[in-house]
Amino acid sequence: MKILQPLSAPVGRLFLATIFFTSGLTRITSYAGTQGYMDAMGVPSMLLPLVIALEVLGGLAIIFGWKTKVVALVLAGFSIASALLFHADFSDQMQMGMFMKNVAIAGGFLMLVAQGPGAYAFDNSAAH
Repeated sequence: MKILQPLSAPVGRLFLATIFFTSGLTRITSYAGTQGYMDAMGVPSMLLPLVIALEVLGGLAIIFGWKTKVVALVLAGFSIASALLFHADFSDQMQMGMFMKNVAIAGGFLMLVAQGPGAYAFDNSAAH
């Protein structure tokens, strides 16, 4: 446990944030398709550049433990908002699973808000 304790925080941040970082990159390469999906769901596609920036930069911030509590709170809110906007069709088992995944991710981010970034984070540096 002595070795696992300091490694669990940076690995946990990496696992939690990778989905956002990679999703943001994917949205760049499938920009038009994502715009169409957002429009079809009633979400203004003009927000897509902000979504991409939040996912890519927010994901990197969490991975590196920079401004962790603030970024984690924003990403928790984003996760809940996207669950409600895109995955609230509870008659579809797949959408319900996606909804619950987003809720679980939000829970992980709220743990970062409460506990901070843990070991190996820029937030712990003297320059912070």
